[in-house]
Amino acid sequence: MSAKKEITKLVEDEDVKFIRLQFTDMLGNMKNMAITDSKLPDALDNECVCDGSAIDGFVSIENSDIRLYPDLNTFAIFPWRPHQGKVARFICDVRTPEGEPIECDPRLVLKRVIKEAADMGYLFEVGPECEFFLVQTDDAGNPTTEPHDTAGYFDVAPADSGENCRRDICLTLEEMGYKIESSHHEAAKGQHEIVFKHSDVLTTADRLATFKSVVKTIAAKHGLHATFMPKPFPDEPGSGMHLTMSLFNKDGDNVFYSGGGARLSDTGYKFIAGLLNFIPHMACLTNPTVNSYKRFIPGYDAPCFISWSENNRSLLVRVPHSAKPVNTRIELRLPDMTANPYLALAACLKAGLEGIKNDYPLPAGIDINLYELSRAEREKLEVKSLPISLNEALNIAKSSDFVTELLGSELKRRYISAKRSEYDEYRKSISEWEISRYLTY
Repeated sequence: MSAKKEITKLVEDEDVKFIRLQFTDMLGNMKNMAITDSKLPDALDNECVCDGSAIDGFVSIENSDIRLYPDLNTFAIFPWRPHQGKVARFICDVRTPEGEPIECDPRLVLKRVIKEAADMGYLFEVGPECEFFLVQTDDAGNPTTEPHDTAGYFDVAPADSGENCRRDICLTLEEMGYKIESSHHEAAKGQHEIVFKHSDVLTTADRLATFKSVVKTIAAKHGLHATFMPKPFPDEPGSGMHLTMSLFNKDGDNVFYSGGGARLSDTGYKFIAGLLNFIPHMACLTNPTVNSYKRFIPGYDAPCFISWSENNRSLLVRVPHSAKPVNTRIELRLPDMTANPYLALAACLKAGLEGIKNDYPLPAGIDINLYELSRAEREKLEVKSLPISLNEALNIAKSSDFVTELLGSELKRRYISAKRSEYDEYRKSISEWEISRYLTY
């Protein structure tokens, strides 16, 4: 039976009456057009067209129509919707009315880099560790700035009062086909982490695109609000999206595994070298908000320097220990959940591939606490800092050939322009800190 026939039968058998054709804009916001089950044949034949002119980054008003191409592998039924007249979704590629790819489609950006990896003989797998906060809501259901509990790292109920909510999130995700490796309370008050099992990078990006809406929906059912804001509380650790990454050859062998006494293969070290080289270029993609850069403060378990280690957990890139060396992975601790997953993962893969292709030299690993060193001592070790603001990250990206090649010139222009506008809005705002500090001047 063909995939189309299998999906049609599943829709009938499961009484699915409403289907969402989903995609993200360039900033990672989920968009969709909904159809009833009677229009499923049109969707499966890529015949659903909608107006894309008001969607960030896609098309102009003069050429506003877009055609949605559902990826049949992404079909999933929403478990929290009614049991009669169920709701399902596809994640779609976005094309012109003539069926041509739209260069500014974030999913296409990732697919281009996946092809580049395939042409080199590689398959990229990623396992994300997704952090978020659960906060209380007011009588109207609006989020407050009060964490839902005061628990800490790995605490259990009753201190962890979000345990039931987190459990329901994980079970809902597994009903949708996710494989969850673990979940637990994180270090900050009201903070949680859910870890996905490794999968190919496109599947992982699709799952991340849906993850936030699932978490928010289940949290609301528990009377809570889930926020993926990287740093909502100044005196608590922020939320990141650590990525553990593996690269496989066409025979299914993990090419990061050395097969000997070394923790990593030569290919793995070159991949890290590529990441370190291009981290400043891609920071505006992996950490795309003003608030993202308030996470990179010493003392809050977030990376601040462009560095790596095989042992030091506090650094930007590390090589986690694995119970089975053949499962060797590289962990990048930079990104956060406000990133468009397609663009962030595409940037990580492309940076690593550049390191392999161009044989970039890898600086020495750091096994000391960089936060205890002076600036002069760090400079002696040739350790550079991460960008400290969205504005700095955008300035680096604007002049980056790497970002141009990754995104294409038009998407790069639109993305940077949108983020410049966001930063300008931030510059107009006056914080409580500024009022208390300067009003008496």
